[in-house]
Amino acid sequence: MNPPLVVKLGSNLVVRPDGRPEHETLRQVATELGALVAGGTPVAVVSSGAIALGAALGGLPKSRKRLARLQAASALGQAELQRAWHEAFAPSGLHVAQVLLTGAEIAERRTYVNVRNALQALFEIRAVPILNENDATSTDEISFGDNDILAAQVAVLIRAATLILLTTADGVLSHPPGTAHATVIADGRDIEGAVLGGPSALGAGGIESKIRAAQLAAAGGVETVIGSPSSLGLLLRGEPRGTRFAPSPTADSGFKLWLRYGKPAASTLEIDAGAARAICEAGRSLLAVGVVSWTRHFQAGDGLEICHPAQTLIARGISSVDARDIETRPLDVEVVHRDRLVLV
Repeated sequence: MNPPLVVKLGSNLVVRPDGRPEHETLRQVATELGALVAGGTPVAVVSSGAIALGAALGGLPKSRKRLARLQAASALGQAELQRAWHEAFAPSGLHVAQVLLTGAEIAERRTYVNVRNALQALFEIRAVPILNENDATSTDEISFGDNDILAAQVAVLIRAATLILLTTADGVLSHPPGTAHATVIADGRDIEGAVLGGPSALGAGGIESKIRAAQLAAAGGVETVIGSPSSLGLLLRGEPRGTRFAPSPTADSGFKLWLRYGKPAASTLEIDAGAARAICEAGRSLLAVGVVSWTRHFQAGDGLEICHPAQTLIARGISSVDARDIETRPLDVEVVHRDRLVLV
């Protein structure tokens, strides 16, 4: 079996302005991906659109400010979204599966592994998982923020070869769409001077979110491309299109990747120079005596960001103790064991 591919579509590609599914785009994407699955490459689709579809079905306002209404719209729209993808993949003879996630599944190691195993099992029976954030139960505390970040997390989780973030533009543009002289930036390393547009009327992310997601996935060893559905076939055949973010070489284990990109931080610790040398140069654990301060109370098992100097992130880890256990800076208390720590 080839390494998997992850493709993400936003609401503005999945849902028409009148609130109905954009069947033509879905069929086009499904046809290209179906051929890929037939050739032995597993595919996962991260699809937005449930809230927009549900809002239209239920006559709900499109405002994204009322959490309860968003959750109601999502619950209404999930079935419609899944039905649309089922119809799109039907000509390819492929089954589609629904996988709804919140940040809680990515934040805990046990459920993180369970998600990976479930997706692998779906790949083995040549089914296409359709993933979406479970907005009907998600809250700010356990939210990915948008499906671009979810797609990046999933790509890292399953060690995908490539992540393709589809958008209405042909890639990251030097200026907002419709602006004179707006051109596609081919290399993700060259985006710093771009003048970026904001989110669409239906979507929550926008191009900035796609860039953050692309950078996250690339840092996790996944080649990432931002492009349009019209160029998907060319991208799958290896032709240069859109904006490419080259993968960073990584030898990290699945646990280290989860710790780096999946485990949320409950607090940020500032450590002194001696502690920084110990963990960065000598590969040692972080001891309480080297901790200068922390931003919020934390408990054993919480994720921590570790900084030196202040505001400069050098590592992420999982706490072995509660914050109250290190208030007196005891010499022999281990805050983060080296096996539960990853340098960034």
